[in-house]
Amino acid sequence: MNIQSNTRRHAARALKTGVSAMFAALLPACVNYAGIHSDAKPATPQQYATQQSLPAEQGHWPAAGWADQFGDAQLKALIGEALERSPTLDEARARVAAASAYSEAAKASTMPRVDASYTLMRQQFSGTAIVPPPYGGSWQTENRGILSASYDLDLWGKKREALKVAISQLQAGQADAAFVTLTLTTSIARAYNQLAQLYALRDIAQDEITQREQIDRITAGRIATGLDTEVERKTAQANLATSRATLKSLDGKILTTRYQIAALLGAGPDRGLLITRPALGVGDEVRLPDNLPADLVSRRPDIVAARWRVDALTHGVKEAKAEFYPDINLSAMIGLDAFGFGRFLTAASRTASVGPAIHLPIFDAGELRAQLKGRYADFDYAVAAYNQTLVTALSEVATQLANVRSTDEQLVDARTAQEAARQANTLALTQYKAGLTNQLTVLNADVNALAADQAVANLDMARRDQQIALASALGGGFVDTSNPDRRAAARAGEGNASAAVPAASAVASR
Repeated sequence: MNIQSNTRRHAARALKTGVSAMFAALLPACVNYAGIHSDAKPATPQQYATQQSLPAEQGHWPAAGWADQFGDAQLKALIGEALERSPTLDEARARVAAASAYSEAAKASTMPRVDASYTLMRQQFSGTAIVPPPYGGSWQTENRGILSASYDLDLWGKKREALKVAISQLQAGQADAAFVTLTLTTSIARAYNQLAQLYALRDIAQDEITQREQIDRITAGRIATGLDTEVERKTAQANLATSRATLKSLDGKILTTRYQIAALLGAGPDRGLLITRPALGVGDEVRLPDNLPADLVSRRPDIVAARWRVDALTHGVKEAKAEFYPDINLSAMIGLDAFGFGRFLTAASRTASVGPAIHLPIFDAGELRAQLKGRYADFDYAVAAYNQTLVTALSEVATQLANVRSTDEQLVDARTAQEAARQANTLALTQYKAGLTNQLTVLNADVNALAADQAVANLDMARRDQQIALASALGGGFVDTSNPDRRAAARAGEGNASAAVPAASAVASR
């Protein structure tokens, strides 16, 4: 088998050499791509300064089930439901299926083709044309059965490069689908976290109503003893009505957030009514993994998709360059062709042909050069998009990490302020009830306690939201397995930035 393969390779090489020599005299007069090139190169993570913003903290990359860290079984179930029924994911899967079909079609074009056909035609032949009497001037039934085969030698790799383009586009489509999945799960988790925040704010609003009902009762008692007037009573009633309006507003927001989550699940709004109150925990400790910038290029699906698009355009440029060289197609045909039915299956009706078809572009008014320029422009755009995606990814990780650290620091002071405000509020209410202070002092203390409670609830929600966003920025458990080298590096926990970037710089020199 190896001997036969070597023989075929040697024969193909010899044929290519012979054809090249045959056209050597003609090529200088033909269209060419001299002067068309690109200097664009995909960036590497090492090009960007990240040591201070993205320090190595011996952390772990997010797992595929990163949302489990919050300990809420309902959130896990909602994400699982979305992965099964979301129309958004169905769209992504359909695009991958289309890309897979295109790659199969491109692969088929590199293989020999065999066709069979049969025609039966009743025709009157001209008596003064090429068909002599007795057939000329008469009606005849022509039977024609043909078996044909053709094969494009593809000496300059145009078909092979087209196949590589299709394969790279398929890989990009699969990475896009993973990015859609990550975006969907992140959106569900963040909306669910928002629902938890609204419930926490609702608890605060309910406590505030209880507090202001108590103030209203105390005010009524003070009016009876002459310590307060109707002004204080109406003020207390106005504040109570405001608190009740806030509670109703939060109920409305809780309902709309449930509808939002139902839409993300790909379900009707009634599905949202079945979502119970979240029970989210604080989540895992936030620590960045080592060698983050280098490994990020194989952990972020959007970066992987952008890289495969660069790879597709790399082969697209090579395909466009192959258009400048001659095409050689071998074809053969054998069959039967006869007038009438009686002689159709006889040896005399046999027909056959075999031979090459050669196409060489000589003058096309600049069409091929314009096509190549367009491919280079697409390549430059893909490289720029890849570089921007990489920069954005690094910035997102650094930003979310900074947000988490800042929120952690704010929470320390916010909880201290909350405790002090609650104590002040309790003390002011006690003094007001005893007649030792006025209503204004109580209301000020109450407003401060309310603001402190809301601040802590909002920071708790923001902390989880930032943790979710950081998990998403780190790829959400995605690992690029399209390249065996990157797959092995991911298993070993070692980054390989050089393997992660397509070798596109050589395109400009070819």
